[in-house]
Amino acid sequence: MNNKVDVPPTLRIAGALPLAPAPETTPVRIHPRYGHLVGGRLVDGPTDADFATIEPATGKVLAQVGTADAALVDAAVASAREAYTSVWSKMPPAERGKYLYRIARRIQERSRELAVLESRDNGKPIRETRDVDVPLAAAHFFYYAGWADKLDYAAPGRVARPLGVCGQIIPWNFPLLMAAWKLAPALAAGNTVVLKPAETTPLTAMLLAEILLEAELPPGVVNIVNGAGATGAALVKHPGVDKIAFTGSTEVGRIIRRQVAGTNKALTLELGGKGAQIVYADAALDQAIEGCINGIFFNQGHVCCAGSRLLLEESIAPDFVARLKRRIEALRIGDPLDKNTDVGAINSAAQHATVCRYIDVGVAEGARMWQGAANEPPAEGWWVKPTLLEGVDQTDTVVREEIFGPVLSVLTFRTPEEAIRKANDTEYGLACGVWSEKTSKVFSTAHALQSGVVWANGYNLFDPASPFGGVRHSGFGREGGIHGIWPYVRLGER
Repeated sequence: MNNKVDVPPTLRIAGALPLAPAPETTPVRIHPRYGHLVGGRLVDGPTDADFATIEPATGKVLAQVGTADAALVDAAVASAREAYTSVWSKMPPAERGKYLYRIARRIQERSRELAVLESRDNGKPIRETRDVDVPLAAAHFFYYAGWADKLDYAAPGRVARPLGVCGQIIPWNFPLLMAAWKLAPALAAGNTVVLKPAETTPLTAMLLAEILLEAELPPGVVNIVNGAGATGAALVKHPGVDKIAFTGSTEVGRIIRRQVAGTNKALTLELGGKGAQIVYADAALDQAIEGCINGIFFNQGHVCCAGSRLLLEESIAPDFVARLKRRIEALRIGDPLDKNTDVGAINSAAQHATVCRYIDVGVAEGARMWQGAANEPPAEGWWVKPTLLEGVDQTDTVVREEIFGPVLSVLTFRTPEEAIRKANDTEYGLACGVWSEKTSKVFSTAHALQSGVVWANGYNLFDPASPFGGVRHSGFGREGGIHGIWPYVRLGER
């Protein structure tokens, strides 16, 4: 009897059995067209400038989305202002907190829908959207619901007053989570919001709009306008907006800061990064390897805090890189809805071209490129296999510029001072990681790093009670924790 199974070459993993597809089957209704949320109603808005949102894993159109023009942005701001003056700012803080609790519970109840929709619209694996993005989004609403009626206690002798109408612009890498990061503290503090999602990932924001309606949030408290750069610019420049909160590229952040300068608008920016992961010889190497995988490859490098620079103590570099390559070769790249998938699709054709261009630049400047995965990516869609660039110098383009893809540059150092110098040799300052079994070394290194966030023996670890944000060209202001609510209030005398 012949029990041999013929395994396709693309599914063979050294020393392991093949993994059968395990697709997520939760049904999600995707409408043919999406408009906007204004004044507590889903509205179509102009129809002459619709754009398509594309499924990264297939390259096919998911839906058409309306573009909010200046008139619709104006209507959204007016609706937010009316809700602020007549309802939301006057509501007892504990009552505001109840709405946030209700939203959080509804996110939990519809979590599988949100996870599937996020994976289809963004390209990231279902294991990340299901186990990280959606639970954290709900957790942020729960967390800030608890702060709604306690702000005066956090500022003894002062009174915390809301700013008014907040314009919030979020990126495509964590569409739902970024919305929660911004909406929850703003609402808890008593502000109203006009939110603009990224044009390539608007669908979970529109499902969140349904959730806000189900939670019976007063009309106008949250408005959602879709569109590209022109829509965001109209929101930034609008005289009826009291605060702008932006997460995105450093280049766009500079533009926004120039536009806000000279106005009375408050501003927070969470921008790009070029995170360094410093691995000392005394680190738990297998743990550090998993941290590297989590810091750059599980999320396709689509995080501004991605640990895209790996700094290895010279004595362990050959062994560490060999182990890292073996681990990468076990990663599965493919269908984001397959629960076995580790590495999903690149979000858009434009971003795919950018990542590929940086890899070509790295090789042209002398880097040794290595790519690996347990299987070949699908023929359709936009994919980049996990990539290592070895033999790079501190001055190389791929070491200095943010790639926003699954590309890891490998460098070495001999002393802690050299590691710190190389890690700080960047215009960014968002996040870093330090790996060592010696606590004193971790703390001395962390305090010397010019970075808003430093993780110790871990990477990409988020909690709603912990603040997140950068320094230098990575922006200013914090999201998460009590620090994330202060940018949405004015502290006055009692």
